[in-house]
Amino acid sequence: MTTLNKNFYVAIMAGGIGSRFWPYSRTDYPKQFLDILNTGKTLLQWTYERFTQFIPEENIYVVTHHHYADTVAKQLPNLPADNIVSEPSRKNTAPCVAYISHKIHKKDPNASMICAPADHLIMDATSLQALA
Repeated sequence: MTTLNKNFYVAIMAGGIGSRFWPYSRTDYPKQFLDILNTGKTLLQWTYERFTQFIPEENIYVVTHHHYADTVAKQLPNLPADNIVSEPSRKNTAPCVAYISHKIHKKDPNASMICAPADHLIMDATSLQALA
């Protein structure tokens, strides 16, 4: 078991509409919330679980569009409600990273943060963990 570092944080970016995965992914229910691999877990759930192996759960944030906040809460019931960060509008990756970086820095000036898309498939979680 890996020791969890209290100054490590992850921001999972889950606000996109998944337009490149149409017609399976729709604006009202994009790919990060779908069980694309037919495993019983969504891409968001896989991403969250991957990081819980070496990031304290209270240090995991999901940045999403405000329309998706309820979906995130349903799919990640262990995620504290305050860790679902709702964006009022979609402005792409850079503003998302700046926003959550500022929020985490205010909480912990010694923070180290990983930003990760919710819809990436990483099969070798051990190698990912070794990079942190």
